[in-house]
Amino acid sequence: MADPMTQSGQISSSLNASSTKESTYSVMELVYWRDPKKSAVAFGMSLLVLLSLAIFSIISVLSYLLFALLCVTITFRIYKAVIQAVQKSGAGHPFKGLMEQDLTVQPETFRKNVDVFLTYVNRAVKQIKHLLLVEDLVDSLKLAGFMWLMTYVGAVFNGITILILADVILFSTPPVYDKNKTQIDKYIELIRTRVEVTLAKLQDKLPGALKRTKAE
Repeated sequence: MADPMTQSGQISSSLNASSTKESTYSVMELVYWRDPKKSAVAFGMSLLVLLSLAIFSIISVLSYLLFALLCVTITFRIYKAVIQAVQKSGAGHPFKGLMEQDLTVQPETFRKNVDVFLTYVNRAVKQIKHLLLVEDLVDSLKLAGFMWLMTYVGAVFNGITILILADVILFSTPPVYDKNKTQIDKYIELIRTRVEVTLAKLQDKLPGALKRTKAE
């Protein structure tokens, strides 16, 4: 008979994997523009927030967003109150439907999201340890080269500018790749082959103790 704790761990792992797949699928649906309306809203809102942060402080951006939201809700509330007074109707509060919705976070939902977050954190910590402690010299050299290139990027762009560019690339590249998949895959495979050949030559020149070891 299986240990109850083992079964519980397996069920939790299965739920975490399922939640991760669902989240990934939702993001992929957005960036591949499967539903143009949802993707346009997500892209527009994210770009607007990032552009606002490039001009104003985060406190100012949050304040403007909340102020604009309050202006809309208060105006709509007064408008509906005037309409009800003129028509002498008893429709009640215009946001009654939203106010009656249960927006509290359930403990199960919170725990599930925390478990998914911890999965990503643990995976990142493992990878960081692998790279910084030079478990594989070639991988650590790749990171060093990438960080060296990023020093030049950082000298030209600030953090917000990089986030804006990343947001534009995130929403523009997948559709282009989807339409030209065959040609792009061909060039990617060519580049990957050349990189692997170069790394193999580099590794052959390393001392024996520093060469990449195959996992047992």
